[in-house]
Amino acid sequence: MQKDNIKVMIVGTGNVGASIGYCMVTSKTPINELVLVDINEEDAEGEAMDLRDTLAVSPTFINIHSGTYEKDAGDCDVIIITAGIPQAKGGETRMQLLQKNASIMQGIVEPIMKAGFNGIFVVVSNPMDVMTYLVWKYSGLPTEQIIGSGTVLDSARLRFKISEKLNVSPKSVHAYQVGEHGDTEFTLWSTSDLGGMPLNRMFTPEEQAQISEDTKNVAYEIINRKGATYYGIGSCVTDIVNNILFDERRVMPVSTYDAFTDTFFGWPSVIGRDGVIDRLEVKTTEDEGIKLQQSINAIKAAINEATAEA
Repeated sequence: MQKDNIKVMIVGTGNVGASIGYCMVTSKTPINELVLVDINEEDAEGEAMDLRDTLAVSPTFINIHSGTYEKDAGDCDVIIITAGIPQAKGGETRMQLLQKNASIMQGIVEPIMKAGFNGIFVVVSNPMDVMTYLVWKYSGLPTEQIIGSGTVLDSARLRFKISEKLNVSPKSVHAYQVGEHGDTEFTLWSTSDLGGMPLNRMFTPEEQAQISEDTKNVAYEIINRKGATYYGIGSCVTDIVNNILFDERRVMPVSTYDAFTDTFFGWPSVIGRDGVIDRLEVKTTEDEGIKLQQSINAIKAAINEATAEA
C-alpha cells in the first residue's frame, strides 16, 4: 500500500552510509524522510546536519534527521544496513570480516523488529551475502523483504571496464557479475551483450578472463590506494532503493534468497515496491554452473560458520 510519507533509515554513518545518504538527497527520489542511526550518535547528527545543507539546491526536499531504532524504525519503508567493521588494507577479504561483523548484525536487527518494522531490509555490510542471510534469520521476515546489495556494484564495474575497451557508454553494456560479492564472483558472459551483439564473441576467452579478474579486484585496488570504497556503492544502493520505492520492477543482480541452496547470492532479480518480485531462471553454461556452485559453497561455508558461532 502506498503511503503519504516514504521513510528510509540508514544504519551506520561511516563513509558508506554517508555516501548513500548524499546520493539519495542529490537524486530524484520519492523519499520524504531520511533517518540516520549510528552507535556514535554525534556522528549521525553531524551527517544529518551536513546533508541538510544540500536541501536548498537538491532536486527533492527530504526531512533529514538522526534518530533511534525505538523511535523511528517501526514505520520505515526501507532500512539500509551499512554498519560494521570495514574491509581493511593489506588484502583482507570480505569473508575475513565474518567474525567481526556477524555479532553486530543481531544487535541491529532485534531492536528494529521490536519497534514493529515490516518493510524491506537492504543489506550492504560485508561479507554482504552472509550478513543478508543473518538479517533474514534474525528478523523473521519473508525472504522477499530481504535484499542484499549483491553484485550490483560489481556489475557496474564490469560494464565500465567493457565500455572502455569498446569505446561505448557503460549504460549500453548489458552484463552481470553474479554469485558472491567477493572473491568467487564471476561474469555471466553467455548472456552478456551490446545492442544484441554477444560479448563473448567480441572478446577472446583470455580477454574475458582478464576483464573478469580485473573487475573482481577493483575493490582491493581502491582500498590499497585510498583506504575504502564508498562512492560506487553509494550510487548503487540509491539505485536499488529508488527501484524499490518507485516500483520500477527493473532487473538487478541483487543478493536474493535461493531456496534450493538456502543461501543469498547476487543474481538477476526483479525488484519493486514489495521487494523481490521474481528471481530469474537464467540459463548458464556448464563452466558458469561450476563457478556458481563454487560461489555458493563459499557463502554456505561462511553461513554455517556464522550460525555455529551464534
